[in-house]
Amino acid sequence: MKRDAIENTVRADAERHLGRVALVTGATRGIGQEVARGLAEAGMTVLVGAREPAKGDEVVEPLRKAGFQAQTLVIDLLRPETLHAAAYRIGRDYGRLDVLVNNAGVTDPRDDTPEKASIEAVERVFATNFFGTLRVTQAMLPWLARSAGAHIVNVSSGLGSLAHNNDPAWEHAAFRQIGFNASKAALNMLTVQLSQTLRETSITVNSVDPGAPADLTVDANGRRARQGVAEGARNVLMLALGERGPVTGGFFDGAGRLPW
Repeated sequence: MKRDAIENTVRADAERHLGRVALVTGATRGIGQEVARGLAEAGMTVLVGAREPAKGDEVVEPLRKAGFQAQTLVIDLLRPETLHAAAYRIGRDYGRLDVLVNNAGVTDPRDDTPEKASIEAVERVFATNFFGTLRVTQAMLPWLARSAGAHIVNVSSGLGSLAHNNDPAWEHAAFRQIGFNASKAALNMLTVQLSQTLRETSITVNSVDPGAPADLTVDANGRRARQGVAEGARNVLMLALGERGPVTGGFFDGAGRLPW
């Protein structure tokens, strides 16, 4: 494709998303930060979800200097009052929300196989990865309902697939952290049930496995993960930008559908 054609395609895509509003939780580093940048480049106003305002501003300022629309939004999944305040601000300033990327998540070094895991660690992981995500989704649903076509993207993991976990030949079968894996399986259940509830609306709900960023994750065998942040963010952006079409209730990675 010639340079002019590429520039015209990029410009048309930005115009298609211009004026749309997106919230990315956990957007201060890694895949969340890269997704926020990708949505801004696509023409959206991006709300950078951050527990600490200063951390959010570190992401927002370069985007603004590059001419994109971005704002810091304080979001702490363990502090429900921040979710209510964030929802109020979205309603006041924009009147709707077009994209919600539920990216925020944690791991815990005390998490382990079921017989070894610290119960406190499992509870901590679930508090953020599932309960926190459920809370922020509930808080944002009234504004997502105001969109002409909203997308909820739950950043899950192949480790949340029951089929994969039950396959001893799976390449990541040795990675068995009951808290993290189960929290992502629960997140997938949220995707399935919410997509059914919203099937007659214009809101799509999907899970995505972004892959394991090489700079953040080491697998159970001590090997660095192969996938980079940019590639992982691309898996998320395909759904957030509607590039897979009007699909809802699915679980995807970059190659296509994944088994539940």
